[in-house]
Amino acid sequence: MNIKKILAMGVHVYTSLGVVPAFVASLCLFSGNGRGFLLSLWVAVIIDATDGVLARRLQVKEVLPGFDGGRLDDIIDYVTYVFLPCLALVRFEFLPQALAWWALVPMLASTYGFSQGDAKTEESFVGFPSYWNVFFLYAYVFSPAPAVLVGFLCVLSILIFIPLHYIYPSRTLWLRKTNVTLAFFYGISTGILCLFSEAPWAEPFALATLAYPVYYGTVSLLFQHRFRKQQLL
Repeated sequence: MNIKKILAMGVHVYTSLGVVPAFVASLCLFSGNGRGFLLSLWVAVIIDATDGVLARRLQVKEVLPGFDGGRLDDIIDYVTYVFLPCLALVRFEFLPQALAWWALVPMLASTYGFSQGDAKTEESFVGFPSYWNVFFLYAYVFSPAPAVLVGFLCVLSILIFIPLHYIYPSRTLWLRKTNVTLAFFYGISTGILCLFSEAPWAEPFALATLAYPVYYGTVSLLFQHRFRKQQLL
């Protein structure tokens, strides 16, 4: 076996390690450990954010065409980005028992999103990219009223079905350096928030970090406009 195949297999093993923080997060759900749950999902995001870069750099698809790393990535992403965060809304009682079934709305919507063949392009996500882990982080810090929470769940779930193009920070060529830099600092900021989610300053800090989601949404809308113009040419 040559070195290229060994390295390609190593990338797939690295991707599969996302199961470990998913497992730890599940244990934290059982024990009601909010900080451990948030940190576990944050580690899963770090793995997910870096494995694709490694896979493209090492040309894993070409070296090991018989193994679908994208499918492996989607399986782990659904568990860590969708299933566990939505379940946590119920476990940590942000959704009371009478409203617990609303957690199924994003779960079901995301099964549609993950199943679409064109859910990703070379440069973007198509439809809201199911960032329910981020949604849960802010729910954990701000503890919004259940009705407000349900409203956001419904709106974001509907956005999964609307084929708007959302930037893929590491792959969208337009403003790529800025996108990657801001995403990096946002990742560090959310890691701090996960670690100190119950600190007295957590709410104002979380409010400040919302600048990046606002940026992400704004740039995605501008990217969608550019995409449509290119399609019409």
